[in-house]
Amino acid sequence: MSKADTPTSSSRPRGADLPGDPDCEICGGLGYIRHDVPLGHPDFGKLRVCTCRQGDLNRGRRERLYAMSNLDQLSHLTFENFEPHGRIGLGPQQAASLERAFNHAQQFAHNLQGWFLLQGRYGCGKTHLAAAIANFVVDMGVPTLFITVPDLLDALRFSYNAEDVTFEQRFEEIRRVRLLVLDDFGTQNATPWAQEKLFQILNFRYINKLPTVVTTNLSLNEIEGRIRSRLTDPDLVTRIEITAPDYRRPMDDSGHHDLSSLRLLGGKTFGTFSLRKDEGLPKEDVQRLEKAFRAAQAFAEKPEGWLVLLGSYASGKTHLAAAIGNYRTGMGFSALLVMVPDLMDHLRATFNPQSAVRYDRLFDEVRTTPLLILDDLGTQAMSPWVKEKLYQLFNHRYNAALPTVITTAGRLEDIDPRIRSRMEDRRLCRIYALTVPAYRGQR
Repeated sequence: MSKADTPTSSSRPRGADLPGDPDCEICGGLGYIRHDVPLGHPDFGKLRVCTCRQGDLNRGRRERLYAMSNLDQLSHLTFENFEPHGRIGLGPQQAASLERAFNHAQQFAHNLQGWFLLQGRYGCGKTHLAAAIANFVVDMGVPTLFITVPDLLDALRFSYNAEDVTFEQRFEEIRRVRLLVLDDFGTQNATPWAQEKLFQILNFRYINKLPTVVTTNLSLNEIEGRIRSRLTDPDLVTRIEITAPDYRRPMDDSGHHDLSSLRLLGGKTFGTFSLRKDEGLPKEDVQRLEKAFRAAQAFAEKPEGWLVLLGSYASGKTHLAAAIGNYRTGMGFSALLVMVPDLMDHLRATFNPQSAVRYDRLFDEVRTTPLLILDDLGTQAMSPWVKEKLYQLFNHRYNAALPTVITTAGRLEDIDPRIRSRMEDRRLCRIYALTVPAYRGQR
């Protein structure tokens, strides 16, 4: 073996499931080796096919591998053309999640050990990274299948009537393939049959520790329990969440699309807020307004606990709440601002059979969002269902101590006692009253 080349891993066990010759003294069965060159060299970190496999990798074999991998339409998605820092203007937290996913995806492609779970909303880059892994591995000659979960289930269904392959043969091909990449997990029609087939495939690969990549826009709580327990095994699974927004909708940094009202309140910033010192208002009212303003600024810099803003209509509550949200999203962090009546309408709308959003998913998104701003608490119609949903929302964020901003024009005494008791907990919550009259613009 040349001194310039070393096996990628001396600890990898030899076996028939590896792409190379298991008796090869150069690669130990891995099938490829890495150039042993100093940092900065053009070939640093690059792999090349071992001599034990170069004879097999003729044009026909490469074409068969790509056909098997279902990558014909995704062959352009590689690590080289993935932007690990995201688009210009992406916030630091979102850019960091992309870079972390990129680095782990490259590491997985080189090692092919364990499972790799990528979570994130549509358009964040999950499929690109999953396809980049598959393309890289196929180039190394490793049998790979890249397929969306709905297509996988369709392939199994069609095999019942296929003439060239039986269902059992197709099923075995899928669950035993050296690398399986399941894209868009969770978009399938979750019939009992589909759930059972997916579990059988993943359970087989889990028991045998076969390299597997899964991408999904679901939260873990939305995944069937048996599969979730395997996807959360820290000894096998590397789980990465990408928080970057849909690259097709670059102006939507909130991550909540139609739910958040921040886009409508983009002009509400700390710079455009008036402290109303020249309106001849009582000194105590102006001081309370300034105190609330400073508290909102401090909260925006470091969101911790809860911030409650009390005051009559047009006193500045919503402006300060929106300024907090706009400041955080401007820094690249996620924030959701929603009027409480609108939130209840959004939740009710999910019960429509034509709704593209499931109730449990939307509710979980709201109650777990890193920063939640609830505007106009108390203006919603207080049916028993609404009272229960609000309590569940507040109770979850209280127990998890998640940063929350609440504005209300009502009295604390009129709020559901279960919610009020949490708002009055001084260990978590700070309350500021805006006693100025309605703002009508500068004189």
